[in-house]
Parts: sequence; C-alpha cells; structure tokens
Amino acid sequence: MRRMGIGLQLYTVREDLAKDFRGTLRRVAEMGYEGVEFAGYGGLPAEELKELLQELNLKAIGAHVSLANMKADLNKEIAYLRTIDAPYLICPYIAAEDRENVEAWKSLITYFAQAGEQVKAQGLQFAYHNHAFEFEMKVDNQYVFDALYAAASPEALQVELDAGWVQFAGLDTLQYISNYAGRLPLLHLKDFKGVVDGQINTVELGRGEIDLPSVIQAGSDAGVEWIIVEQDRCANPPLESVATSYNWLKENYLSKF
Repeated sequence: MRRMGIGLQLYTVREDLAKDFRGTLRRVAEMGYEGVEFAGYGGLPAEELKELLQELNLKAIGAHVSLANMKADLNKEIAYLRTIDAPYLICPYIAAEDRENVEAWKSLITYFAQAGEQVKAQGLQFAYHNHAFEFEMKVDNQYVFDALYAAASPEALQVELDAGWVQFAGLDTLQYISNYAGRLPLLHLKDFKGVVDGQINTVELGRGEIDLPSVIQAGSDAGVEWIIVEQDRCANPPLESVATSYNWLKENYLSKF
C-alpha cells in the first residue's frame, strides 16, 4: 500500500463556504485534510487564496471548472489555477441538454481532447470527473466514459474516477481502476447506501455499500496521487460529515503508515 494524499472536494461543504469561505477552509485544515479541490473560489483573488492556503498548510489539488466556464475563458481558469499552484483542472459534469445523443457526445469528446492540449501547453493537467451517465450511452461501441479517454492522449486527458458513481452505474469499480492504471491521479471516494427520492444516497465513508478498503488498495496499485472525499448531499451537517469521513480514513488507511 502506497501513501496517497487525503483531499476534500469542497463542493461537499458548499453551504458552509457560502457563509464563511475562509473559516470553512480553516476547519477543513484543522480536521487533518492535506489538500482541497475547489468548486468555486469564494470570490477571492488568486493571490489572496494562495496566501490563505499557505497559512493553512493546505495543498490546492485543483478545481472543478464547469464546461460553460471552460468554453467562456479557459485561459482565465488556467491562470487562476497556476497562481494558486494547483496542477489539475477538472471538468466535473455535463448538463443533460449538452449530452442528449451520440452526436452531442462526439462533439464533446473532440472538444475535451483539444482543451486538454491547451491546458497541457500551459503546464497544467486536464482531467474529467465521471458520474453514472457516462455508462448509459455508447459511442463507437464503447461506453462514453471509455470513448472519451480513447480519443485523447493520456498527456492531454487524465482520469478523475468517482468510485461511488461507477458502482452506482452497476459496473466493476476495481476493474475500472485497474483499466486506467497510470492515467488515474485522482480518485474520488464516495460511499452510498441505496437511493432516496430517485437519487444516489451518499453517506459518510464506511457507512455505505462500497468496499472502500479494496477501492483504496486498487487506487494505490494504479498509481493514484490523491484520495479525495466527496459527498454530494449530507444528511448530517456537512462539516460533521467530512470530519466523520476523514476519521474513517485515519483509522482504516492512515493508521497503516
């Protein structure tokens, strides 16, 4: 087992960030998280955020940047990430209206390959974060997920695999981690327990259906750099939930080192 970094996707605590961005980042650092993945910057200028991260000893892993923001001004997004020393720019989601059919996906696949080259040329790494819908349609006899990566070089497009969504889609998470070994620097740990109101019921790590120790081991074997905690919706207060998840990792993973 390799020692991977422990990060948090800040979307999980979005409500707290909206009330107190700086204070919430401080709480996350105090819990023990080593890095954070942004989903917005709280209106802070890049230099100011960089200083805050240095003060808190938090590593900027990267950011989830919407497709709309990428298309509006990709260079602006790259410049912000470069300033805060974040190596990864990640597209986190495709809205339903942008992925209605195979042709729409083919257009997106072409765009992502081009965007990845642009990101790479400026010293960063582009990645894509999956949900379940990438496994509901095929392009050229491949799931959209696989077609996306087949169309771009590893240098232009890396994998941010969300373990929870792969299992929710009914596929073998461990096999997918193995399939993309060497191209999978970021692994989202998401536990879930059934479905609530037609949506995935995300829960704190260790309280759901996923064999997390096996997922972590597979990630280690595949060369993952960062394990990133993400919980889409929290039944408990979000800061309490991410503390619970960190403590599970502390007991079941970090204790091995």
